[in-house]
Amino acid sequence: MEIPKFKIKKRQTLADQLYGQILEQIVSNELKQGERLPSENRIATAFGVSRPVVREALRKLQEDGLAEARRGVGTFVRRRPPEKLIEFTTAGSVAGLMRAMEARITIEQATARLAARRASQKDLAQIEVRLQELDASMQSRTPSVEADYQFHRAIAAASGNEVFIQMLDCTREAIEQGIDVAQKLTREGSQARLDTVMREHSQILEAIRAGDSEAAGVCMSYHLLQARTRITDHANAT
Repeated sequence: MEIPKFKIKKRQTLADQLYGQILEQIVSNELKQGERLPSENRIATAFGVSRPVVREALRKLQEDGLAEARRGVGTFVRRRPPEKLIEFTTAGSVAGLMRAMEARITIEQATARLAARRASQKDLAQIEVRLQELDASMQSRTPSVEADYQFHRAIAAASGNEVFIQMLDCTREAIEQGIDVAQKLTREGSQARLDTVMREHSQILEAIRAGDSEAAGVCMSYHLLQARTRITDHANAT
């Protein structure tokens, strides 16, 4: 297919802007699932960027499960994100949102593991309160970014390491952007999707309450990986 020429803005990295431009074409189905992307040279020429920028953008698309490279053949669209994704956030910001979620998986897996070892009854009660607040907002189809963030923050507090709390607070804006998009997509989805999201949160709490650090870490990383997939996979939009 012919790629329309776009003017790349300088406020974001060139690779993230290019990621966003390609993402828009995938979401709109201009680039269809299973379709081969144009060559690096063609993309570079069409967007007026260097080949290293193209490679970085394609790498990020591959890491996010949106594209796949086939040796000696090229890069193909692997899956299409929900159409509403770029209604709830700008296409150019999705790459950064995915990087933030990637970092969260590493950090919050550790907080959950430590919380399972160290959480007091007061800590567990606080996590439970936050979970109930989140559930109430989700069931009413008015999901609360604050409730979701505070649930994860309560787990960081239960880890007994205040640096984890500081790390979450320092990146709160980026975390909440991801939560906001994920919640809006869930709100638009089925009750089954909403129940799945809440079940993942509940499983994290139950593992922490049981003192099972391995399970707590697995449940947390699984939840965040699934959240990324729900954001980037049209098939999980319902």
